[in-house]
Amino acid sequence: MSAKLNIAGRAGRWSAEHWKTALLGWFAFVALAIAMGHFAGLKKQTQAQAATGGSAKAEQILAAAGFQTPASETVLVQSKTLTASAPGFRAAVDDVVAALKRQPNAYEIRSPLANRGQISKDGRSALVLYEVRGRMEDASKKIQPILDSIAKVQAGHPSLYVADFGMASSMHAVNDTVANDFQKAEMFSLPLTLVILLIAFGSFIAAGVPVLLAFSGVLAATGLGAVVSHLVPAGDADKSVVLLIGMAVGVDYSLFYIRRAREERQKGLSSREALLAAASTSGQAVLISGVTVMIAMAGMLLTGSTVFTSIAIASMIMVAVALVGSLTVLPALMARSGDKLYRSRIPFLRKRLEKTSEPRAWSWVLGHVLSRPALSAALAAGALIALALPTLTLHTQLLSYTDLPRSFPIVATYERVQQAFPGAQAPAEVVIKANDVTAPSIRQGIVALEHRALATGQMSEPIDLMINSNHTVATVSIPLAGTGTDATSQAALKTLRSRVIPATVGKLAGANVAVTGMTAGTNDFSATVKSHMPLVFGFVLLLVFCLMTVTFRSIVIPIKAVMLNLLSVGAAYGVLVEVFQHRWAENLLGFHSNGAIVTWLPLFLFVILFGLSMDYHVFILSRVKELVDGGMETGEAVEEGIKHTASVVTIAAIVMVGVFGMFVTLRTLDVKQMGFGLAVAILIDATLIRAVLLPATMKLLGDWNWYLPRWLEWLPQLQHEQRQPAPRRTRLEPALEPSA
Repeated sequence: MSAKLNIAGRAGRWSAEHWKTALLGWFAFVALAIAMGHFAGLKKQTQAQAATGGSAKAEQILAAAGFQTPASETVLVQSKTLTASAPGFRAAVDDVVAALKRQPNAYEIRSPLANRGQISKDGRSALVLYEVRGRMEDASKKIQPILDSIAKVQAGHPSLYVADFGMASSMHAVNDTVANDFQKAEMFSLPLTLVILLIAFGSFIAAGVPVLLAFSGVLAATGLGAVVSHLVPAGDADKSVVLLIGMAVGVDYSLFYIRRAREERQKGLSSREALLAAASTSGQAVLISGVTVMIAMAGMLLTGSTVFTSIAIASMIMVAVALVGSLTVLPALMARSGDKLYRSRIPFLRKRLEKTSEPRAWSWVLGHVLSRPALSAALAAGALIALALPTLTLHTQLLSYTDLPRSFPIVATYERVQQAFPGAQAPAEVVIKANDVTAPSIRQGIVALEHRALATGQMSEPIDLMINSNHTVATVSIPLAGTGTDATSQAALKTLRSRVIPATVGKLAGANVAVTGMTAGTNDFSATVKSHMPLVFGFVLLLVFCLMTVTFRSIVIPIKAVMLNLLSVGAAYGVLVEVFQHRWAENLLGFHSNGAIVTWLPLFLFVILFGLSMDYHVFILSRVKELVDGGMETGEAVEEGIKHTASVVTIAAIVMVGVFGMFVTLRTLDVKQMGFGLAVAILIDATLIRAVLLPATMKLLGDWNWYLPRWLEWLPQLQHEQRQPAPRRTRLEPALEPSA
């Protein structure tokens, strides 16, 4: 083996020689990160920070003016027969108002008996409006006592329907559900990963090391993320993304490393030589893969949305932690374990696992693919294009209350409110800033705003006005027609912004006007993401192309890598559209389709999948490049390289699909879509892409795979996996046959 080691090789050698220092350092780092995160606390994004476009302007005005936008809640009182003037109906309304007044966190209570705008046209439904004291972000933690008091009123009036609905109550239900679901996912993902690795390696230690390293990395990254959140506030999705990415790359990197060391040990190298060989070969592939993943994640920094910015930073922290653990701690654990890493076999798997060193299925597939590369490539590409075609009908929207699981009581209440008061639960918030919003001219403008809004027929009662204590900011809540996220609501918002506001408060001298709310937020977020997607795609593709060009000193390899990954992502998009947008699997997966894919998911999937799939690509191509550099013909090198990496790629893919698949079992629609999209994409990538298209195209191109124009010869050369010297057979070999 070459005496000159690359960066990964030097890191592995140091860790192996100083395994105590490496292990103690890692555990100290993890403990310190957890402690720092605990004491620093997690700083979450505010509404103003998460918003984009015109909504961001409105939210920033509210935040800067000290206008603490409270969580608005509604209590619906409804009867099938009685009207609001009936004594029994009025008694129920009075009981609701009295119950709310006894709650310290309920204020600004407005009875429908004092405002006809809070009574439906048929008179059988009425809304009691109130606000939850404090910040909107904290309201869900304060709502339960209020909900309990409303439930008592319902019990006292069984002939009526009395129920609460609003931002705080819905978030309370969602947060409890999501928290319970994620606990289940976390609880099952670890044993599932461990079982898969046990079957693959047949060794408790070899299976446990990747899981231990990945999970400890997740804990460390979560702690560091809490500290960083004081610079860049964290979004709601950060925790789940860290878990997904952490378990995926953490296990992958360990698998690549352990599998190569085991292979070298079987060739007859000593434990130390096998470890150093793995460090300088698979370790280097891990390093390049990790950098590629972080480049992909960095693309989210260009979306123009702080939601994606926080996800990008959390993901990059996680990958960086996984890299450090894989390149330093893993070699230390392997050096300390020695051959025990492979020998603690499960008795009933031992004989089967020791039969062969190469997976027969992969050998059979590769044999057929490489014997007819043109046909294989055409069939695989055709299948991927066919899977990707539904992407042309892709429609995105943010989730609304109707997209919550039907088992949630608040969904039924929301639908009742929407039917009686269209748009009341998804109002547009017109924010007006002026020196004095109580001045006669501003007041007249607000009155004109209300009249013109109602005259459009696209907006309705009840319209609500709130003014801050300094009289510098006013908000006018105007219900929009539609569900809040559909085309009807979007059209109403456009009318409000382009016609109603410019003709009323928008033309007042010295007034600054902006619109926020659920519909405006959805519209602005979608517009921001769509306008920035070309920039994100271009950034990721260009930087990955440059890194792959330097890594493999070829322009053909990166072009092919980009095209294959785009095919993989496109196919995943297509399957996602068919399953969720076109309702293919509603009953099977237990969801109610809204005819759309959640707005943030396509860009998120592209970035995550592009990064994760490049792990496999770099790992496989590094082995092929090693064989080619050792003098082997490209076609033979492709077959040998993929056969030697097939088992570990398969294991890694199974682990990823299993972990991502756990999230499909959760109850919220966006998480289901995310888990399904990730699982399907990895499955497609590990089968059609890596088993068929990659070997077929490499066989067809032959030596052209390594073409580099002369004007790029100045590029630096990176050390790849080196061909090992002739192995020294030992008696250990039969006991160390690969297990997958």
